[in-house]
Amino acid sequence: MRWPSAQAIAALSPLPAGYRYAQFGRADIAPLMSSVKEWHPGIAVGVNSCYLREDFYLGRVSLDGDLERDVIVVRILHGENSVGFWSYEREVDSLAVWGRLLVLAPEHRGTGLAVAALEGSEAIGRAMGAAFLYAYAPVSTPHAAQGLERAGFRLLGFFPGRDREEVAPGVVKRVYQTVYAKLLVAEDQVHWPDTGKMTPRTRDMYGLLFPEQAG
Repeated sequence: MRWPSAQAIAALSPLPAGYRYAQFGRADIAPLMSSVKEWHPGIAVGVNSCYLREDFYLGRVSLDGDLERDVIVVRILHGENSVGFWSYEREVDSLAVWGRLLVLAPEHRGTGLAVAALEGSEAIGRAMGAAFLYAYAPVSTPHAAQGLERAGFRLLGFFPGRDREEVAPGVVKRVYQTVYAKLLVAEDQVHWPDTGKMTPRTRDMYGLLFPEQAG
């Protein structure tokens, strides 16, 4: 499961007019860390706070065309100005891709960028041989969940206390997140669970989330 190049991503996941993708390299690390602090102040705590650390990029992120690392960052430009980025992480053994983070400058939100990038994730996943895409959305930011739903991701449930957020100035607590997913393989490649082997509570939940399978 090799990441596509920025040029291939542009073809697989086209952006609205005036915007384009750009490769991410070592020279972009410091500017991106500075921008993400401004665009997404809440990132200072929690699972994605690693995007504020240089060692994360140097140790785990694909840089300057090397597409063999597990995390990729793709810049989004408007003209020559960086206005956002998205980042995914691959899980090679399970053929899965985790949509880690999509951040846009405030003045470029509502332009269709987020929906275009999320909708394109399916084509990107299929091109690299992924079978499963998933992402988390904080309950406190409904626009993230709305974007995933518009892009065809399916709500699977809630993760209680999975991540950390600053819920008030100086107050950091564990928070609920929703989890969304999209299956990229045909139904005949999936071994569907036997509801007869589930506990009553599990069977009830399965019926709510997958009524077409629960019968």
